[in-house]
Parts: sequence; C-alpha cells; structure tokens
Amino acid sequence: MAERSETERDASASRPPEVDRRAASERAVAARRERAALKRDVATRVIAPQELLRRAWAHPESAAGAMRVPDFLTSIPAIGAGKRDRILEHLSISPVKRLGGLGLRQRRDLLAFLDERMPEPEPRPGRSRLVVLAGPTAVGKGTVATHIARHHPEMLLSVSATTRPPRRGEIDGEHYYFVDDDRFDRMIAEGELLEHATVHNSHRYGTPRAPIERALAEGRSVLLEIDLQGARQVRAADPSAMLVFLLPPSWDELVERLVGRGTEGPAERALRLQTAKRELAAKSEFDHRVVNADVAAAAREVVDLVQAPARS
Repeated sequence: MAERSETERDASASRPPEVDRRAASERAVAARRERAALKRDVATRVIAPQELLRRAWAHPESAAGAMRVPDFLTSIPAIGAGKRDRILEHLSISPVKRLGGLGLRQRRDLLAFLDERMPEPEPRPGRSRLVVLAGPTAVGKGTVATHIARHHPEMLLSVSATTRPPRRGEIDGEHYYFVDDDRFDRMIAEGELLEHATVHNSHRYGTPRAPIERALAEGRSVLLEIDLQGARQVRAADPSAMLVFLLPPSWDELVERLVGRGTEGPAERALRLQTAKRELAAKSEFDHRVVNADVAAAAREVVDLVQAPARS
C-alpha cells in the first residue's frame, strides 16, 4: 500500500475526530430544540416575551441568546412576517441579529416596544388572607395545594363541592363535598357558594362560602385551588383576594404531564390541551405567577407570598 503524501497526512491531522464532529452535531441539534421550545413557550404564553429577553441578555451564549430576533418576534402571538419586518425596520435591527448580540440601544428600544404594546402585569400592593391558586390543566395545582395543606396547617385548604361521583379513595368532606345536581342548584340559589363552574363541559364544582368566612374570621389564611372561571368569580366577589397563577416549566413539560397521566383518551387530551392554551393566555389577570418545576419549591413560594409583609 502506497504511503500517504505529506499533504494528505496534514489534512488528516487537521480534520476533527469523528467523535468530536458527532458531539458538535448533537449539541447543535439540542440547541435548535431548546430554541424551538422557548419559542413555543412564548407562543403559548408560558413565559412573557420580556422574560425571554431577560434570559437572553443575562446569558448571551444560551439558547435564548442565540435566537435570532425575527424568530423571537414571530413567536409572539399576533406578530406575523409582515408585522415582524416593520418592527425590525422601525427599531433599526438587522434580521440576522441574535438576541444576545443586540447593542444597548437596541435592547432598550426592543424592550420599550414590548412594554408599550404588551406590558407585563405589576403585582398589586398589599396582600390578602384569601388566596386563589389557579392555572392550566395538568399543571399540578392539586399537588401543590395538598403540599401546602400538609406542611402549613395554619392555612385552610378549601374543600370544593362537586356533582361528580367520588373516585377510589376519596372521602366526602375531606377531598370534596359530593352532592347531586339538585343540592348543587339549591347551594347556588341560596348563595352558599363563593364561586361555581362547569369544568370541561361535564361536572360542576363550587366553593362553599361558610368554611371560608369562619376561617377568615379566626384570622387564618385560606387557599382556594380552583379553575380559571372560579378565580374570576372570586375576584369579582372579593377584589382584595390574591390570585396566584401556577405555570409549568415549559409547554413541552405541560404536554408531557398531561399525556403521562394516562387517564384521558386522545379526544379528551386534545380538548384539555386547547383549554390549557386558553388558560395560559389569562395569566396576566393574576397578581403573581409561580413556576411549578418542583412541588416543594412552588408551595414554598406561594406560602411566602401569603406571609410577605403588606406593601403600602
């Protein structure tokens, strides 16, 4: 076999090993997937556009920082290609620019543009001992609420009334008050419910008013774990109530949690995903947002919000 030429040997020596090329390719694929996930999170309102900008500018080398500005803009609901191009021209930002590579003036102008057209809600001053925990389906509201009740008995976890039949292991008066439709109708007519709603076009749920009023009179805090419809009714009935929205770490994680349950068929899962998208869009109505990446940490954050000193 002929000996390789010096040029061939030099070329071979300068070529990266196969394992390095494979690793680089895998990193590139992972980075693209992470950027795609971030765009889905903005599109589905899991995170605000301003939050993605903060991540990009804090860590320009991250997936957020490597995202191109046009891709970022079109991930925002209601911004299509035409509006994207007009925004880039108005802000004098090149379409090849990445978020992490924007200059100080461009960062300031882009953030000001977003804050003017889609401002992030400011937490209301003060606090309330009536706390509502809501969020999209499968985000883990019940698990976080149960953790709070178990580790913070000073807070009352409200028990809802429902027309659905009890599941295995559920105890009347502990997990829910199980009532029939006639009794539920009487509770509504007699003003016994603080809020009530029909969930997923199926069974009805409501929050009995009397236990809450007793606990508040005793100086205790009360936690309501309810859906979006109920949260809006509580805000209307008691504007001082503190509304906390529980978020998933990402849209992909929320889908995984929902599919992983295995308790619903394909049609029901599709319905719940559509409902979750609508619910995520309502997070700006809430006073605080908590990410449920870890149950104990999320529960602690909710409790801290309740116990924080009131601001004047």
